[in-house]
Amino acid sequence: MGKTKVILASGSPRRKEILTQIGVNFEVIVSNEEEKPTSENPLDFPIENASIKALSVSKKLPSEIVLGFDTLVFLDGHPLGKPHSEAEAFDMLRSLNGRSHKVITGVAVAHGGQIIKAECEETEVVFRNCSEQELKNYVNSKDPMDKAGAYGIQTAGARLIKEIRGCYYNVVGLPVARMLQMLGELKVEV
Repeated sequence: MGKTKVILASGSPRRKEILTQIGVNFEVIVSNEEEKPTSENPLDFPIENASIKALSVSKKLPSEIVLGFDTLVFLDGHPLGKPHSEAEAFDMLRSLNGRSHKVITGVAVAHGGQIIKAECEETEVVFRNCSEQELKNYVNSKDPMDKAGAYGIQTAGARLIKEIRGCYYNVVGLPVARMLQMLGELKVEV
C-alpha cells in the first residue's frame, strides 16, 4: 500500500517545513475555527485546540486524514500564547529567562468528521541567563511576534536556549516521532 496524502489543518510555515522535510505528502487547509478550549486544566488546551482544528477540517473533508496541532509554552503551569505586543513579548522572555519551562503540543488525527486519535508531546526547555539587552535585541528583531512563548528555537531565539529535554521538533510545533507513532498505530503510512 502506498503513502497516504494527509491534510494539515494549520497555516504554520514551520509545520509545513517539517512535513516537507520528512517527505510527507500533504495539503494545507487552514481551519478557521476559533480555539476556545473548555477544559478546566490549561495543560489540556493544546490537545483540545488541536482537536478543534482537525475536526473543523474533517467535517468538510470526511474522506481525508486530517492532522491538527497546537503548541503552547507553559511556565509554572500557566500557558503563554503568542505575544500581542513587543512589550508583552519582552515580559514573556524576561519571565522565561534563566528558567525551565514546558512546551506542549497537542496532536489530533481526524477522519470521517471525528477525532480518531489525540495525544500530546511535552518537552522541557531551559533558557540561559540572558542580559536585558539580549532580550531587547531579540524582541526588536520581530521574530518573537508569531510564536508561542515569544521565541522560536529554530530561529534567532536559539541564542536564548541553554538546553532541551525531549523532542526538538515539538518545540518548533510538530512532534515528528509522536505524529508518526500515532499514524502508525492507525495503519496510516505517510
